[in-house]
Amino acid sequence: MKAMDAKIDRIEAQLAVHARETRLLLAALSTPERELWHKALALTGKAPATRAFPTGAVCRQSDFSQPYFGYWTERLGESLRYHRKLWEFVFICQALWERGVIAEGRRGLGFGVGVEPLAAFFASQECRILATDLAAEEAFETGWIETNQHAAGKAALRKPGVCPDEVFDRNVEFRPCDMNNVPEEFVDFDFCWSACALEHLGSIEHGLAFIERSLDCLKPGGWAVHTTEYNVSSDFLTVDHEATVLFRKRDIEELLQRVRAKGHNAIAMNYDAGDGPIDHFVDVPPYREEPHLKMALAGFSATSVGILIQRGS
Repeated sequence: MKAMDAKIDRIEAQLAVHARETRLLLAALSTPERELWHKALALTGKAPATRAFPTGAVCRQSDFSQPYFGYWTERLGESLRYHRKLWEFVFICQALWERGVIAEGRRGLGFGVGVEPLAAFFASQECRILATDLAAEEAFETGWIETNQHAAGKAALRKPGVCPDEVFDRNVEFRPCDMNNVPEEFVDFDFCWSACALEHLGSIEHGLAFIERSLDCLKPGGWAVHTTEYNVSSDFLTVDHEATVLFRKRDIEELLQRVRAKGHNAIAMNYDAGDGPIDHFVDVPPYREEPHLKMALAGFSATSVGILIQRGS
C-alpha cells in the first residue's frame, strides 16, 4: 500500500510539473515586439553609479537601460544585451564599487569563476585576486567542462581586452576549490563573490551554508556578493536536491536572519521582479541569447537574484 501511495505521489508531482511547464510555454510563445524593448539599450554610461544597488535585488529589465549598466558592460568586454548573466556581472561589480572595495591592494576571492570576466576586471584595478573553481576531474564528472563553463586554470580567466596580461599575471592566482568544502586557509579577504554557482551545490541548504561559510573568508567589514537562481513563481513549491535548485524568497530571508544572528550586516532585499515587456517573458529551452531575463525551469519561472552581506566584527 505504501508503495502504491508513493507511486501516486510521484505521478501527481510529475503532472504538476507538466502543468506549470505548459503554462510557461504558452506565455513564451508570444515574444515581445523587439521595438518595445531593444531601443532603450545604449552604451552611454561614462562611469559607475554612486548608488544603484542600496539593497539586494532581482534582475529586471529597467536596470539594463541605466547609464551605469552600459558602462560596466563595456568595461567587462561584454555585448550589451538583455541577458540575466550579464546582469549578474554588472550587479557584482556595481555593488562592490559602491561599497568602496574595488581599489588598489584590496584582496578578492572568487568562487566557481568559470570563464567570467570579473577576475580580470578586479585585477585591472590592482586588486589581488584568488580565483577558484572545481578541480578538473570533478568538473568533468558534473558536466561543466562539456558546457565550457569551467575554468581549467588561470589561463582561462585571461581577458586582454579587460586587463593587460602583465597586470593580470601580477594580480591573479588560481586554485581548485569545492564550494561545499572551502579550505580553512582562505581568510582575510576584503571581498568575495560568486555568479550563479551556489545553486549547483546539491541542495538549497548547501547553498545557504556556502554563503555563510564565505563570510568566514573575509576581514571584519569585508563584503560578500553572491548571485543565484531565484524562483519567481512560488514562495512554497520549488526545486531542491537537484543539479540546479531554485531559491525562494523564504530561503533568502532565512539566510539573512541566520547571518544577522551571528553579528553580520545582511543588506535588505528588493524582490521587485520588474514590470517591463521582457520581465513578463519567460524563455524556454533551448534558451536564446536575448531576451533572457526569466527562464522556465521545472515548470517554474526563474531569474537571477543578488545578495549582499558585510562581515561583522
